[in-house]
Amino acid sequence: MRDLTIADLPHLQRILRSTGAFTEAEVACAMELLAIVLDDPAQIDYRVAVAQTDGDVQGYVLYGPTPLADGNVTLYWIAVCPEAQCRGVGRRLMAQVEEYARQHGGRLVCLETSSQGGYERTRRFYRQAGYVEESRIRDFYSPGDDRITFVKRLDQTPDL
Repeated sequence: MRDLTIADLPHLQRILRSTGAFTEAEVACAMELLAIVLDDPAQIDYRVAVAQTDGDVQGYVLYGPTPLADGNVTLYWIAVCPEAQCRGVGRRLMAQVEEYARQHGGRLVCLETSSQGGYERTRRFYRQAGYVEESRIRDFYSPGDDRITFVKRLDQTPDL
């Protein structure tokens, strides 16, 4: 894991597109957030971790403290190139977010995703990582496309 650099932008844009999960509008939004991180090093809303193996950028996660919420961290974007999926890259990126949350007194990590069929694999990944569906707003993104909020509670002790 490492910090974002300007040289990463074309790689991350390619990754976002190659997953097939994101619309062009979503890719544009993700790229805009990455630009904010690079253009304003003093901003505190967003953090980025880039996963790289043998010189190849394999994915990234964008996250940060949730404004006005005590102990809450929001995971805004996560993407892993198709060639690196199912190889632990996504789990390492999620672990980065959770470690940041713990180091900063975090109680919850929250994320939102779509109910569309193209996101089923992503939702399964979140569940396997210990996230649970906390809420659903029907027709949020568009008719038939719900917003699903997943949460991982960091202050719970695991069942033994």
